[in-house]
Amino acid sequence: MSEFGGMEELLQDFLMESTDLLSDVDNKLVELEKRPEDKALLNDIFRGFHTIKGGAGFLNVIPMVNLCHRTENLFDKLRNGEMHITPEVMDVILDATGIVRDMFGTLGQGLMPGDADPHTLAALDAALAGEPLVAEAAPAAAAPTAEPAAAPAGSGPDWNQLYQAVAPAAAPAAAAPQHAAPPAPTPAPAPKAEPAAATPAPPAPAKPAPAKPSSSGPVASGPQENTIRIDTVRLDMVLNLSGEIGLTKNRLTTLRTEILQGNRDTNTLRSLDEAISQLDLLVGDLQNAVMKTRMQPIGRLFQKYPRLARDLARQLGKEVELVLSGEETELDKTMIEDLNDPLVHLVRNAVDHGIESPEERIAAGKKPQALVQLTAEQVGDHILIEITDDGKGMNPDALRRKAIEKGLIDTETANSLDEKQCLQLIFLPGFSTKDQISSVSGRGVGMDVVRTNIQKLNGRIDINSVGGEGTRISISLPLTLAILPVLVVRACNQPFAVPLAMVREIITIDGSAIQEVSGRPTIVVRDEILPLKTLAGLLGWEPTQKPYFGVLMQSAEKSFILAIDSFVGRDDVVIKPLQNIRPKGVAGATLSGDGSVVLVLDMEDLLASSEGSNAGVRTTDMIAT
Repeated sequence: MSEFGGMEELLQDFLMESTDLLSDVDNKLVELEKRPEDKALLNDIFRGFHTIKGGAGFLNVIPMVNLCHRTENLFDKLRNGEMHITPEVMDVILDATGIVRDMFGTLGQGLMPGDADPHTLAALDAALAGEPLVAEAAPAAAAPTAEPAAAPAGSGPDWNQLYQAVAPAAAPAAAAPQHAAPPAPTPAPAPKAEPAAATPAPPAPAKPAPAKPSSSGPVASGPQENTIRIDTVRLDMVLNLSGEIGLTKNRLTTLRTEILQGNRDTNTLRSLDEAISQLDLLVGDLQNAVMKTRMQPIGRLFQKYPRLARDLARQLGKEVELVLSGEETELDKTMIEDLNDPLVHLVRNAVDHGIESPEERIAAGKKPQALVQLTAEQVGDHILIEITDDGKGMNPDALRRKAIEKGLIDTETANSLDEKQCLQLIFLPGFSTKDQISSVSGRGVGMDVVRTNIQKLNGRIDINSVGGEGTRISISLPLTLAILPVLVVRACNQPFAVPLAMVREIITIDGSAIQEVSGRPTIVVRDEILPLKTLAGLLGWEPTQKPYFGVLMQSAEKSFILAIDSFVGRDDVVIKPLQNIRPKGVAGATLSGDGSVVLVLDMEDLLASSEGSNAGVRTTDMIAT
């Protein structure tokens, strides 16, 4: 039950506005650290935090008011020149904003948050009093496996030492599947391993987790929002189009009555044709207008990451600047929410794996501060998101050796991989370039999850890397998942739809061009040897005729030719899920213009189920006579 009886709507409005304000404050704090003399920026931060404190006071959230008041006093001293920005002061401020964000999560459940961590309040008071702040040791390499050695006590069980021995070991295991684990005490000991050892009281590591947004803080996914902000201009467009469609419907009703009464002259039929054409245009415009109401600027997602990169870089002892561009690019709201976890992994990997230490960069002739770029742009009917770093890049041979060492691939397969395919090895489950597990990486559960999540969004992910120069990871996504562009094909006298995003081109199949490689049919297309797979074979059906056409398709890093009987054409469909049934390789169904059911195929699922099987894929079945 909510503790804010009668104020639920005000609470939700406060959380929606304050969450955006706090994200803006976090980003401006990162900028302030680069430009400490920028008074206008500091005033913006002060006003944003003051607004949050005022809303919390109106709702009588006393713990948040107390924390915000101390932090606001600190901002005031910075504004007046009584204090100066240092990395230690910034750590304390970001610690406070992280706790405020955690309090937002508690408020979102209708509960009153508890008091802020006393260590954070003490650090704020010390900063306000002008006392020197001690910089925390970098916890990234704290090696949680080393702590249990201190667990045994001399004569009897030391519960504090036992707690410190167990908690760090449990933290990475809990954080491995997902970067934001719900229980607060679990992930905390890893970022603060050394201070916790110096302060044996168990409450010490329980609350500082918000101070380390690199593992939870500002990028916590949380429950998805059920509301969306829409520009009234877009709603007005939907309303106007709805009115136009209503008028056209009335015109069609009148024409229908005339035709039923026997009036079928040329003028009536021409008017009917014009009304149907107008309705077709209006429905298309209405569909686009409705889709635009779901579109949100991707900057609302990007704004979470500058602080993530800053805190993680400081934790690892690196200097990194995250530059954002294309924040105004719009993407479907549901896709933006599902993109959060993959982008968190990619930004963290760029800082942890891609960027060298300042000493290594200077030795390599680079600037000590690394540059990570996160960009988004619309390319045709797709969104292209790129994460680029100027770090050490990837060594294909090293990736190949690491995959063999971990037993993920055999030597024969590894030797057959080219450089591009070697880069794709990082997507294998269990693959990691780190030899030791830390609180940041080393478990090999990141990049395979990234690719899986991107594929669920009907997207593709690609990697380009140059040793010593850096890495670029590109993600291509459709604008929306509500309407899917497809190519409708036929096999065994049945229509099927395949995602158009996977289609590169359509070719005719000439039996003389088919060659066998290791007993499997292949075709050479522009000097590229591609495997040939029949759609009937993938479905496990017996072919009814020789395929005459092939669809050159690309799935993740694989390219192949899908042999079909014929094709109907391109279409934009709304996928309807099949109730209480999920056939293998079928994403859903849609209706064609004649009212027949067309199954929309999940090509990734079909290909995965056909691996190692040659059923229905025989060269003799491929050659058309």
